[in-house]
Amino acid sequence: MDRPVTQDPAVTPGFSFENLSRRPDVEAENLQAHDAADRLLLDTAADRLRADAGGVVVIGDAYGALTLGAAALHGVRDLRVHQDPYSGELALARNADAAGLAGVYSSLPLDPALVHGARTVLLRLPRSLDALEEIAALIARHADPGVVVYAGGRVKHMTTAMNAVLGRWFGSVSAGLARQKSRILTAAGPLPAERLPEDRFPLAQKHDVGLTAPLELRGYGAAFAGASLDIGTRFLLPYLAQARQAASAIDLGCGTGAIAAYLALTRPDLQVLATDQSAAAVASASATMAANGVAEQVRVRRDDALAGLPERSAELVVLNPPFHIGASVHAGIALKLFADAGRVLVPGGELWTVWNSHLAYKPALTRLVGPTREVARNPKFTITVSTRA
Repeated sequence: MDRPVTQDPAVTPGFSFENLSRRPDVEAENLQAHDAADRLLLDTAADRLRADAGGVVVIGDAYGALTLGAAALHGVRDLRVHQDPYSGELALARNADAAGLAGVYSSLPLDPALVHGARTVLLRLPRSLDALEEIAALIARHADPGVVVYAGGRVKHMTTAMNAVLGRWFGSVSAGLARQKSRILTAAGPLPAERLPEDRFPLAQKHDVGLTAPLELRGYGAAFAGASLDIGTRFLLPYLAQARQAASAIDLGCGTGAIAAYLALTRPDLQVLATDQSAAAVASASATMAANGVAEQVRVRRDDALAGLPERSAELVVLNPPFHIGASVHAGIALKLFADAGRVLVPGGELWTVWNSHLAYKPALTRLVGPTREVARNPKFTITVSTRA
């Protein structure tokens, strides 16, 4: 069914998608808190949402458009919501407060309790097929047998491989008509337990990085690069021997925890904090530390950049910054991380960073942290160290 979203004033007067904010995530004119795929998902599932107001799960809602739209426009309550980025959780909470809808949902991790008995799932399609497979497996194993999954995204980010992934877990997968460059895949009929594929997560790989034993990485579906070793990180690791001698260090934006584990293995007396806003990254990093025997030396934490740390509290920060926000290539997230690193470093503290050379981050690092020098460069990456003034 493809109808325009209409608002019933009796449900939530004054609710508007245009009022949604991305904060504390980066905001810019070309970055929106909702898009046409959110509206199409709510349109397509409208009748089922109204009929199934107590068994709805939302996965991958960026800033609250799906969750709050389902509540405001269709009267859904007791929504169970999972958002991988912590900034998304914080933005949803802010937007829910502003709309008077703070009590309509609960944020949950990506585990069986999220989807137990669920009858309707609204899913923003992740770009990673591994992430989609992990979500599909969870729903097929633990949701109600009559569950219907509405999985939507922007056409430019969708592939037929997504249909195939869903088809490994559900008996029926169909694609709706595109609208405003968005499309919905509808999956129903979870396969019987005996026909479901085996669980592959977390993924596991060993990597030779010059240590006495291989570095073992673990990766859940939504973690960047999975269990592989990012080539920028691989370039950076041996140069960390030159970093400041410190009692503690931070792996900022830790991903699956390669940098944190390497620091712990090469500096046995160092206490390391590995932090990332991604729930999948934090779970992956925790598994990586256990696999390498450094779980007691490395603390893994989910945070919005370094918001939970006070000023001038860190001696050494290491960062391989992302260059995208969701599906958008944007430097804003890297600048946010640079600024927060500068805030928490003590005078004389160091930020070690590896970045794609064409991004030319050196002026920004100098402005946001302090004097910055180039340590190494190869055809693709540059390594710099910035010293807090």
